Amino acid sequence: MLSFTKKEIALMQKLNTPAKVQDFLNGLNFNFEEPASTQGGEGDTLKSPILTLRARKAHCIEGAILGAYILSLHGFPPLVLHLEATKEDFDHVIAPFKLYGLWGALSKTNHGVLRYREPIYKDIRELVISYFHEYFLDNGVKTLRRYSEPLNLNVFEKGWEVEEDDLWGIDEELDKIKHYNIAPKTVFKNLRKADKIEIEAGKIVEFKKC
Repeated sequence: MLSFTKKEIALMQKLNTPAKVQDFLNGLNFNFEEPASTQGGEGDTLKSPILTLRARKAHCIEGAILGAYILSLHGFPPLVLHLEATKEDFDHVIAPFKLYGLWGALSKTNHGVLRYREPIYKDIRELVISYFHEYFLDNGVKTLRRYSEPLNLNVFEKGWEVEEDDLWGIDEELDKIKHYNIAPKTVFKNLRKADKIEIEAGKIVEFKKC
């Protein structure tokens, strides 16, 4: 089993607020999951916190898991939450946290939206709804439909944070855990598309694929 170095432990100890953790996640390169057939490509991954930290790159769920783990070192439960979109779009995973009795979230994304949320939301539904209007396709169609209960990563066998294998069990559990509809299906038949300026803003990315 792997173990964190003194330098890695010291780094994570310094990241003692959600804002600091988010800043650190933003600094990681984005994991584009290059096909294994390409040079240096690993294919689909779901790295543990220790491997994500060492790879210095992450996609949304890897970032959420790493962020949740770092928060757990500072007294927060390690929580992740699944945002489920329509089949035409990609799902997203965030790491919710509670501060001063209110909810916020860490988020690793390559886009200019679906990012960090300040702890100002009174419950999980309020937090999730804050992502709804930003969650759309290039044609402006809004796609967020359901969200999961927060998953506490402590339900998994001790040592998941230093696991050498991919953590596909977390992904599977996020799919199985109870989900809630954002709104009745009839509501989604009459949604207004995002404005053209919103669509253009949504195309901004932080890291470009090489």
